[in-house]
This record gives sequence, C-alpha cells and structure tokens, in this order.
Amino acid sequence: MPQELIPHDVESPLKIHLGQCVSRGDKMDFTIQKSVELGITEITPIFSQRCGVKLMGDRLEKKHQQWQKIAIAAAEQSGRNFVPIIHPPVDLKQWLAQQTNAIKLTLHPRAEHSIKTITVPKDGVRFLVGPEGGFTDDEMALTKQLEFVDIRLGPRVLRTETAALTVLSALQLQFGDLAN
Repeated sequence: MPQELIPHDVESPLKIHLGQCVSRGDKMDFTIQKSVELGITEITPIFSQRCGVKLMGDRLEKKHQQWQKIAIAAAEQSGRNFVPIIHPPVDLKQWLAQQTNAIKLTLHPRAEHSIKTITVPKDGVRFLVGPEGGFTDDEMALTKQLEFVDIRLGPRVLRTETAALTVLSALQLQFGDLAN
C-alpha cells in the first residue's frame, strides 16, 4: 500500500532578516548554519568599517556560494520547508537603506530597550549584528537616523556569533514558534 505524503509545515510565523557583519574564520559559517536551524528567513552578510574580513571579486563570490550551501545543508538537516535566502554581501549603508515594513533592530549593549519591550512585529523583523570590533559612532548614528531601535540582550557583551543566535532565539521565543 503506497504511503501518503502529509505536508508538515515547520516554518516560523515570524519572518526574520538578519543583517550580520561578516566575521572571521568559520564564525560566519557557524552563524549561518545555526540561524537556519533556528528559523531565519533571510541573511545578508554585511561589511562595516570595523569588519575584519576583506573579500572581493572571485573570493567573495566563492564565499557567498559556500554560505548558500551551508544554508541548504542546515535546512535539510533541520527539516525546513524552504531554504532561507543568503543575499550577496553588501555595505552596511546599503542594507540599512533598504525599504521594509518590518521592525528594525540593532544590538547595542547599553540600549534602553529589550526584546520584551518591543511590540509584536506583524511585518517581521530585520535585525543587525555588528562586527567583532563593534560599530563606529557614525554607524550607530546612521542606524538611529534610519529608525532602527537599539536593543540589548542583557548585562553581558556577547561575541558577534553568540549575539545573532541569542537574538534569533529570543525573537522566536517571544513572537515565533520556539517552545510551542
């Protein structure tokens, strides 16, 4: 007797776009892999002033292809219904200026707001995680000018790869499908 395929949707109702400053070594690979497992919708690798990684041309294209392969493997492993989009890397200013109806968040260790203080994001979330050296004052001023809300995760300063996964987990717990 043939078995019937019953579709099982495991996608989060919360659409989340991570703007992750490119980190050194395999940290970016790790962030992409775990973000996919946690239900991310889109990831854009970002170059900022203090980003310690310099990639151009063919090397940048190969790295982008590698990140997409990591997302495919992580989506398969975690039983996702679709593979999140890994956008080509862009400069911070380009990403910040993109039009969106989503709530826009920037991680900052001394921010007034936390995930618990933001409203339910009906159009999803765009959140920005800085480089290992943090954002410059000018970059932080630009995020505020473009209506990004600073949020903190707690009293400790987290490494860039830990911060992205912590925010993603907290957003999924508060507004998505984690622990349902």
